Amino acid sequence: MDLFGRTFLPAAADAGLSVPAISRHMMIFRRCVGAATPVLTVARCVRADRPLAGPHLLVLSPLRLVVTHESRVVHRIRLHLDAALTELSGIGWTFDSRRGALEFVATVFDGTRERFWIQARHPKTVAALEATLRHVFRVATHAQVEPDVRTAA
Repeated sequence: MDLFGRTFLPAAADAGLSVPAISRHMMIFRRCVGAATPVLTVARCVRADRPLAGPHLLVLSPLRLVVTHESRVVHRIRLHLDAALTELSGIGWTFDSRRGALEFVATVFDGTRERFWIQARHPKTVAALEATLRHVFRVATHAQVEPDVRTAA
């Protein structure tokens, strides 16, 4: 089993996804993320601006953010967002204890502002997700800034 499979399956299980849901989404995620890249987080989410649009599934790797959408009626899976972390800007997240959810926001390379609500299954899950986001986007920001610092020096 490749690195993607070894890390995607436990992360999807931690997110509480069923085996049929995992199998429907896995091919798209494998194609976008790559077989040799680990998956850090898998989370079920909804778009904050269109909560009735149906469920989305978010996958975060050290290099990419990928979000798929599943239609409610025929369960068709389509790619909603596939972006390298270096192409994202204005990244932020807040935990809303009233809703028990984490709101993740980012601006994509084409200027579209994406907002996702990630429902918290357990407070420890939110803490782990926040730690992963903090680590990944601190590293991604550092990787973006580092070449500019070298040319300025």
